[in-house]
Amino acid sequence: MKHVIVIPDGCADEPQASLDGRTPLQAANLPAMDAIAREGMVGTANHVPDDLPAGSAVANLSLLGYDPHLYFTGRAPLEAAARKIPLAGEDWAIRCNLVTVQDQVMKDFTAGHVETEQAEQLLESLQQELGGDNLEFIAGVSYRNLLIYRGGQQAAPFSQDTRSTAPHDLIEQLVVDDYPRGPGSDLLCDLMNRSAKLLKDHPVNQQRISAGQLPATNIWLWGLGQSPELPSFEQLHGKQGLMITAVDLLRGIAELIGWDQLEVPGATGYTDTDYAAKGEAAIHALQRVDVVCVHVEATDESSHEGDADAKVEALEQIDQLIVAPLHTALQNQGDYRLLITPDHPTFLRTRTHSHGPVPFALTGNSIEADGASSYDEQSAGDSFSHYLAGHQLMSFFLSP
Repeated sequence: MKHVIVIPDGCADEPQASLDGRTPLQAANLPAMDAIAREGMVGTANHVPDDLPAGSAVANLSLLGYDPHLYFTGRAPLEAAARKIPLAGEDWAIRCNLVTVQDQVMKDFTAGHVETEQAEQLLESLQQELGGDNLEFIAGVSYRNLLIYRGGQQAAPFSQDTRSTAPHDLIEQLVVDDYPRGPGSDLLCDLMNRSAKLLKDHPVNQQRISAGQLPATNIWLWGLGQSPELPSFEQLHGKQGLMITAVDLLRGIAELIGWDQLEVPGATGYTDTDYAAKGEAAIHALQRVDVVCVHVEATDESSHEGDADAKVEALEQIDQLIVAPLHTALQNQGDYRLLITPDHPTFLRTRTHSHGPVPFALTGNSIEADGASSYDEQSAGDSFSHYLAGHQLMSFFLSP
């Protein structure tokens, strides 16, 4: 039996006045997802326990069947794993966003989606001026970068009590009360403050301002943690999987659970991603492994930007170019199950990740129709299938 998971990241939402009181899932034209709901079952799953951060790291671990209370150690070490950066016992990975802060307000957590080549130049300057033997700034893609603290033989100053705030949770808010807190936070705050002085007149920022673009005014350090110890997906669930994504976080989880990864040309992790290419890649991947997971970030990015129309458009592209052809391919090849589910809600109103249940739709062998007529928050909420511990959904999905 083949199993496919499609993750429209952060697509769960609230009714929107701009959408005539409908959620984006309700407003979007989703014939393929609605067909899956009618043929199979819908329900809800809560992938983010109330006592853990409402973010994709916790949520996607849960979605893939890993109890986040047991396995979550922070977001940054998952991204370090994606880049195959080894972390020793006293090493810590720290997410290092390039951001735009003006008058102590988080104007943009992406620094205007700074170009990767420009980000590399900025990170090189940060390493020269702020780095050292135990501090390594590592450029990633656009605003998504890392700082690695090498502890060596000495214990690192951080602990699980060190608190940080994701910059995408601070959009258009004052940041003065949201700097890191707890053990080791003095080091992190010092680096963040010094970065503002270093980047103020940097040639890259001068170029961006001249071009009418937002400058990268600061680094924002958050999501720190040590490398988690995860059993492989095959050990946990008895199957081998493959991940299709353009986001390092999901690549890192795939790396740590022993999944193959398929890089798709044109997959960007943004609303301009090549949806059709991801759908085609997933169909071809069915020949290689038991479980194929297609993660799409565009819906989450649309929420962060507060753009309801873009979120609806992204959902319709996912439906038409990923879900529909995948469902047809699965039906033609034999036994299968197909699961559609976001990881967490990302509300257009707040432009941030949120706690709370998300709707799922599931069809395939041995899945009986439960009477649902559409795939959305309301129909899922009205169902009889609710996983308060979201990580348990995966076992049901994979059950014989």
